[in-house]
Amino acid sequence: MNFYIIIPAHNEQSSIGLTLDSLSKQTLPPKRLVVVNDNSTDKTQDIVEAYAEKHPWISLVNSKSSNEHLPGSKIINAFYKGYEILDDNYDVICKFDADLIFPNTYLEQLSNHYKTSEKLGMASGFCYIEKNNNWVLENLTRKDHIRGALKAYRKTCFLQIGKLKPSMGWDTVDELLAKFYNWEILTDASLKVKHLKPTGISYNKASKYLQGEAMYKMRYGLIITLISALKLAYKKRSLTLFKNYMSGYFKAKKSKMPYLVSEQEGIFIRDLRWNGIKNSLFLKSKRS
Repeated sequence: MNFYIIIPAHNEQSSIGLTLDSLSKQTLPPKRLVVVNDNSTDKTQDIVEAYAEKHPWISLVNSKSSNEHLPGSKIINAFYKGYEILDDNYDVICKFDADLIFPNTYLEQLSNHYKTSEKLGMASGFCYIEKNNNWVLENLTRKDHIRGALKAYRKTCFLQIGKLKPSMGWDTVDELLAKFYNWEILTDASLKVKHLKPTGISYNKASKYLQGEAMYKMRYGLIITLISALKLAYKKRSLTLFKNYMSGYFKAKKSKMPYLVSEQEGIFIRDLRWNGIKNSLFLKSKRS
């Protein structure tokens, strides 16, 4: 299978070399890899250029944007800068972060999964972070959710969901839309990816309302947003985050921000979320 990879990178001199090194050692090498140097002021460009000289399948695109590290739109806009220079001769397209170290068989194992099921639309491994000299699971989301750091899409799925949305919540709505179109999603626990910078470590204060805004734009509705915001804030051990999420939701609602999904897709998403909540409550009651 032909894998195309796009890596947005902003001031990643400490990690981008490690990421590219791990991808250059894959048992199934990518056909194309584009690093989008997004307004970096460090040596990111120099490091990528050195790898591009050794490997003709690596390309560099320089892009100018703000220095603010906002999740969502900045990352996906950079992704599209790389996407623009690629042809369409790919089977799987990946959006990877610039701070990951992949096991050598990562792409080969994803390829095997895609070959096994024609209905598999998205697949990934799991992110691990270093704590006390040990690599432990970065346990921020459900085990069946693919993290935004390491997305890989079958071409037909990627196109059918309308590609990636330049908004906070892009890495949730993509899966919801994939399910709407009856694609399968797979996470492989045997694929352990080292995540060198824990999620959100460089997000600035301006991003604190964006999670609630994304819930509005995905047509969650008030009750599901309340439950989701509570759950997320609890995982991060912060009541302030819950307040920020809800403020973001109400601000988006008041200003009538455009939705990321259609009304029909929104109905499907709410039903999916309600079923997930009911199943979670059922499992908890069973254990107690």
